[in-house]
Amino acid sequence: MQALVVAAHGSHLNPDASDPTYAHADTVRETGAFDEVREAFWKEEPHFRDVIRTLESDEVFVVPLFISEGYFTEQVIPRELRLEDWDPEKWDSDGTEASQVTLEATDVGKTVHYCGPVGTHDAMTDVIVQRAESVTDDPDVGDGVGLAVVGHGTERNENSAKAIEYHTDRIRERERFDEVKALFMDEEPEVDDVTDFFESDDIVVVPLFVADGYHTQEDIPEDMGLTEDYRLGWDVPTEVDGHRIWYAGAVGTEGLMADVLLERAADAGAELGDAVKRVRAMTAGSNDAATDGPEPKAGN
Repeated sequence: MQALVVAAHGSHLNPDASDPTYAHADTVRETGAFDEVREAFWKEEPHFRDVIRTLESDEVFVVPLFISEGYFTEQVIPRELRLEDWDPEKWDSDGTEASQVTLEATDVGKTVHYCGPVGTHDAMTDVIVQRAESVTDDPDVGDGVGLAVVGHGTERNENSAKAIEYHTDRIRERERFDEVKALFMDEEPEVDDVTDFFESDDIVVVPLFVADGYHTQEDIPEDMGLTEDYRLGWDVPTEVDGHRIWYAGAVGTEGLMADVLLERAADAGAELGDAVKRVRAMTAGSNDAATDGPEPKAGN
């Protein structure tokens, strides 16, 4: 038997923060690729420390639903799961190359394949592009359009910016969009000045965040000038400084994120059959498949 654990942050303050986690886990569950699929959180129940003990499967694949390698993926999750002999050096990563490490949870007699975060997997590049397709309702979006991939950024963890820049470079190499830029909330270049960095009349802005919350639904829209007050909502697109801004909201709400979970598990040796192919078919052209509501609009 094999099980998948989707490990996410969760929130005590935002009841919607865990919605994408449950939605993507449900999508994976529908494929039947795993005998068991469990969600686990740091700030909600069920908690990291308990989840492995609830499983019957002897082989467990743990995939962190986080954007970058750092404190949570390298310290908190392995500690709470009580993974023996864990060391971040086992990933042999420079910040974007974590794959998987096989460890033993001997107190419960289980083999645990601890995977790198979804945010640094190559498949995330496709999710970002599909997010741009979803918000513009254009499966061929790119010609004459600029794309901004937005991250939090922080001087406390250089890996936070690495994940953003990694996918930005990969998308730029495809030569699909006229311009592709990495922007940040707490580092230069800042998303506040998004229109300064693009010549394209149309700019799609995709935040590389797992869930919509304070940053994606309040800070970024106001900072970009989409609205003076996030509570009033905004138009998609919104004209700012002579450009049309197509603001997509958190990339983690895109249905194709379920594919990244499967890709991570497959890289660690999970037997998935045709589950990846079926998930891609299920989520093709999805728009906010992991949420219950539409993009914010003026007056909402």
